[in-house]
Amino acid sequence: MKKRFMAVALACAAIVVLGVLAFSRPGVSSSGEVTLTRQADGSMVLADLGSDAPVLDVYEDFDCPVCKDMHTKVDATIRKLAQAGKVKVVFHTVTIFRDEPSRSNSVRAAAAARCVPAENWLAFRDEVYAMQPAPHGVASGYSVEELIGAARKAGASVDSCVTSQTYAQAHLAETAKIPLEGTPTVVLDGQLLGNEAFDPAALERLITGGVGVQV
Repeated sequence: MKKRFMAVALACAAIVVLGVLAFSRPGVSSSGEVTLTRQADGSMVLADLGSDAPVLDVYEDFDCPVCKDMHTKVDATIRKLAQAGKVKVVFHTVTIFRDEPSRSNSVRAAAAARCVPAENWLAFRDEVYAMQPAPHGVASGYSVEELIGAARKAGASVDSCVTSQTYAQAHLAETAKIPLEGTPTVVLDGQLLGNEAFDPAALERLITGGVGVQV
């Protein structure tokens, strides 16, 4: 518990949430079409881009056990709200760790994720969290063979891209631009969230203004 709270608290409050500016377009009515789209920086946007829904930025490191905990607890809620057009979710995959083997684990997984087509990306993300190396900070994992297997389970054949780690340097370059000191970091329309990011009901209330979503 303490570790989880510290990870959230260490997030830099000075984060500039570009997603709010890029995807929030007040006054534009919803198109009703929710899609998952890869942006130039590698982030993935699950949203009806024509709506004025609030923007939820999720910064996560695939080798972070606290990120896995949050994923387990609130990912279904986040996806439900996005599919209902109530929120625009921007998934930012980052590498926060400096020490090995966590750093290399993280980079391999993040680079592989960029290889996976948008239609398979969420399923791949689930597979990656399910096979997270443990114990954290000690175990090596996310080998290219494991990541190729995860991509295939998610319905994508991207073997050569994963093996070559084509996007590793691009991933690290984008990570370096983000003033982040801890993961997971969750930001709702520019507001840094704390413990509520791990509570499905609390997070839904914040996003919807207290109105439950019927799906």
